[in-house]
Amino acid sequence: QVQLVESGGGFVQAGGSLRLSCAASGRTFGSLIMAWFRQVPGKEREFVAAISRGGSSTNYADSVTGRFSISRDNTKNTAYLQMNRLKPEDTAVFYCAASSSPSTLGSQYARSYVYWGQGTQVTVSS
Repeated sequence: QVQLVESGGGFVQAGGSLRLSCAASGRTFGSLIMAWFRQVPGKEREFVAAISRGGSSTNYADSVTGRFSISRDNTKNTAYLQMNRLKPEDTAVFYCAASSSPSTLGSQYARSYVYWGQGTQVTVSS
């Protein structure tokens, strides 16, 4: 079992930045593919970014490429999502997700991930 706890959400003006953190426990962190998704009311959960076990490979949604950056620190059992040049349309609840399957890195489907955090709200004002 893996427990994921997100933090770092909040309120920011358009063009600003936020850094989300996801602290993991319960399983060797380095064995997990880590990802971020987001969701707004009435819509499906949307893939944002994923990172490989060692951090050398990443995958991004087109909508965030060049603005967001996913990273991880395996010594701290934590994954991060640095969000720059935020837009009002980035407003959502952001979720951290994890999978033990290496092939998950190439998937942008929420169903590919087994473990989920409780989410953290990000609100971007115009």
